[in-house]
Amino acid sequence: MNTYKAAVIGAGIIAKVHMKTLHENEQTSLAAVADIDAERAGALAAPYGATPYVDYRRMVREERPDIVVVTLPHFLHKEAAIWCAEQGCHVLLEKPMAMDAAECADINAAGDRCGVVIAVGHMQHYFPAVMRAKQMIESGSLGRLVMINDRRHHFYFNAERPAWFLDRARSGGGIVRNLGSHSIDKIQWLTGSAVTKVKAHLTHCGERGDVEGSGLLYVQTASGVPAVVSLCGYHNVSVNETELLFTGGQLKIGGARALWIGSDAAGYEPVDLGEAPEPFAAQWRDMLHAVESGSGPVASGAYGQSVAAAVDAAYRSHETGAEQTVEPVGPGIFA
Repeated sequence: MNTYKAAVIGAGIIAKVHMKTLHENEQTSLAAVADIDAERAGALAAPYGATPYVDYRRMVREERPDIVVVTLPHFLHKEAAIWCAEQGCHVLLEKPMAMDAAECADINAAGDRCGVVIAVGHMQHYFPAVMRAKQMIESGSLGRLVMINDRRHHFYFNAERPAWFLDRARSGGGIVRNLGSHSIDKIQWLTGSAVTKVKAHLTHCGERGDVEGSGLLYVQTASGVPAVVSLCGYHNVSVNETELLFTGGQLKIGGARALWIGSDAAGYEPVDLGEAPEPFAAQWRDMLHAVESGSGPVASGAYGQSVAAAVDAAYRSHETGAEQTVEPVGPGIFA
């Protein structure tokens, strides 16, 4: 069994989950973490005996990790991912993959040029409720899937959110880029089909920053499934819910771990999800499989680019007032 040396770039909230995951994986040697805040890097590294750095380039040069996990702000993803790829590191990027699809394409080109795996942390693929819903769609037990309604309402402009999230020049956008990436990913992964068309309307009523605070998107997949995505980051009741309507019933996904099945005769009933692997642990195992085999079920860089391209189309649609075609990424994004 091969063992891989890994390091984390960025010591924010999500990095804590990655550090624990890497530490607990038997095929992984967690070497180091880098962050410009030395105190934060040291605090994150200490429980795992990892080495803290303030410069990720120095960390990579000295530690020579096989794989790096990038959890930096969006505007730093491209530079860090390409540089690490050029050092021979495989790269797992937090979502969104980058500021836009063009940056994603540059990262993927670097991965191809350097012969390393580029992957993106689209966690919807590992949530028990979403996994079971996908199985039920593919079984055909509820008939034909005819539409999807996805709602994510959550106060986006809270004081705890770092300022860069609310600065479009550094985040690539607001609730549509950040939370909308989850919605687009969920629609694509559940249907096994890329989003090809988007019509969107956004609002900019946030209490700080210059990013959008809501977005209503009408999207269509290559397989012809229409979906409505409602994203709202103002003072609303929080909801994270996806409803899938079939010719023979419906499913409702509530976050990561709740799923209901419904029909006109019986109403909604909960679905027993049984045992499921911890999502980040499952994602990391898929990442290692991709490193070993060159491909695998982890979301590829090409897939991450397809999600970014759909989000880009939403912004273009709002600006033009017209439906937009999503720039195609190419075949094999679901491989």
